[in-house]
Amino acid sequence: MCDTAVVVGASGVLFAKSSDRDANEAQLLEWHPRRRSEPGARVRCTWMSIPQVRETNAVLLSRPFWMFGAEIGANEHGVTIGNEAVFTREAVPAIGLTGMDLLRLALERASTAKEAVDTIVSLAEEHGQGGRCGHEDPGFRYFSSFLVADPRRAYVLETAGRAFAIEEVHGARTISNALSIPSFAAAHAATLVPWAIDARARRACTTAAFGRARSASDAMAALRSHGDGAMAARPSYGPLVGASRGPCAHAGGLVAGMQTVASWVAELRPGGVAHWVTGTAAPCTSLFKPVAVDEPLDLGPTPADRDDGRSLWWRHERLHRAVMRDPARLLPLFSAERDAVEARWAIARPGSRAAFAEADALLAAWTERLERLERLDRVKGESVSDRRPPWARRFWRDRQERAR
Repeated sequence: MCDTAVVVGASGVLFAKSSDRDANEAQLLEWHPRRRSEPGARVRCTWMSIPQVRETNAVLLSRPFWMFGAEIGANEHGVTIGNEAVFTREAVPAIGLTGMDLLRLALERASTAKEAVDTIVSLAEEHGQGGRCGHEDPGFRYFSSFLVADPRRAYVLETAGRAFAIEEVHGARTISNALSIPSFAAAHAATLVPWAIDARARRACTTAAFGRARSASDAMAALRSHGDGAMAARPSYGPLVGASRGPCAHAGGLVAGMQTVASWVAELRPGGVAHWVTGTAAPCTSLFKPVAVDEPLDLGPTPADRDDGRSLWWRHERLHRAVMRDPARLLPLFSAERDAVEARWAIARPGSRAAFAEADALLAAWTERLERLERLDRVKGESVSDRRPPWARRFWRDRQERAR
């Protein structure tokens, strides 16, 4: 599932989100410039078309490859949004705007966080929420909650169909996959699904971490947590939903197989904004790299749900999936170097192109380092053991086959 957090302070807003989706559901970074449309134009969203506005903002999106909408994004005005699946007593229609559609449309149409909240509410009331939201499961549908921020303020917006509740944020606030505005939750919240997917446990973890967060580096560390109040390298797998008690979620459950497939941290200040993204799965094995709405990058082919061997997302998967067999042994092969690079970038932020080029070189070096260890083990007549429980190993064998 997902976790989103903000910290509203005197000097600005700190924003962070980890997006959890199906294990092979690649998520891409996508830049769109400001655009003007002819009168009467329409925009095709994931499952329906709606009237387009005269002019849209420039946006940067982190988007599941098969959707119109995005899980995380920002626009040229510093508005930054993350959404969460929430489970309510109301039935979700088969057709409508998804929460991801609403997120993208709000970024394209709003210049402040308050305008973005009003845009989401207006579009949901006019067109309704609905449609398939899952990649592997065609019947998976849900409503959404949102954390909407700009350099001056942030809001929680929770929805159940066309009903909604809004809360302005003061200090630290996090959302996971359960309604959290008390009166709205009492009226609309389901009980079984949020419990089954550890939504409240994850929110408790992120609330504690972001209550202490003061910088982008703090937010990155918090998103790498595997839960239970620990930052341990080895996540703990349960039989139902895998390792999902923290914002760095690892798939491998018998009921749900959600994996963190992208992460984003933003520092939003009146004098300027700074965005940091992984563009890859599993923040515990990833580098957070600087990006800007007005600095588009060529990251290679658009990833999908098959290993293409060339896109950033799938090249990183070769490292990520190998490491997670035994993270306590394999993650230290490069985690200190990863942390040192991020610390250097935090002091002297490089341009996006330079940072992604350095990150590409590091990814290749780390992958080769891991492969050398595996070759050495084979020479010694040993192999890297998979320390995950049997059900998690079966889950990943199946996803490896599906991804070819």
